[in-house]
Amino acid sequence: MTWPTGAVMNTEVQESYRILRARIDLSRLPKLSRDVTERVIHASADFDYYTDIVCSEDSLADAVGALADGAPVIADSAMVAAGIVGCPVLCKINEPLTRRLARTAAICRPAAAVRLAFGETGPGAVWVVGGGPAALMEILSRRVEPAFVVGLPAGFAGAAAAKDALRASGLPSVSNVSEKGGPAVAVAAFNALLKHALTQAGTRAGWGAEGSPTAADDDAESW
Repeated sequence: MTWPTGAVMNTEVQESYRILRARIDLSRLPKLSRDVTERVIHASADFDYYTDIVCSEDSLADAVGALADGAPVIADSAMVAAGIVGCPVLCKINEPLTRRLARTAAICRPAAAVRLAFGETGPGAVWVVGGGPAALMEILSRRVEPAFVVGLPAGFAGAAAAKDALRASGLPSVSNVSEKGGPAVAVAAFNALLKHALTQAGTRAGWGAEGSPTAADDDAESW
């Protein structure tokens, strides 16, 4: 099997966006809301997100500012973490300590991972939730004081209710109303914000152990 080259893949992405923009007009949305919505639609091929996504331009701007200031980024699942290649990501879901905490505290692993990640980073992180609703509910119950929450888990059992609770909490966030969502959608929304953060003067977004910023992955092409 022959995999497409970077140039061919980039051409395919450009053509995909051309088709998307020919089918739906997002120009009435504010800049950040438009970019988040467009990338989510592109990642999912689902135009329903145009009316399903819930976000505030001011909150999205705050998220961009937090990322540019170097806020830690925490992912709820390995799949979400794998999709974010433009900046360092903390994900505790598969660590042995997470499994032990889940057993001893009689909680699920996503909840245990949230507790451990919060213990390591403290307040002010950007949380990216695209797995199930348990991590999102733990974020709300633990009062982690996030800079921003990308709350886009999927599922028929509790996902919509968890996202409704996120909106009711008043925390700065992007979410959606329906049961839809998932890792690819959460990563797409986050990457739209990271791309803006990387263009800010003096940005600290994307800085890793090497001490220099990396480039944001364009539409999760690395998957």
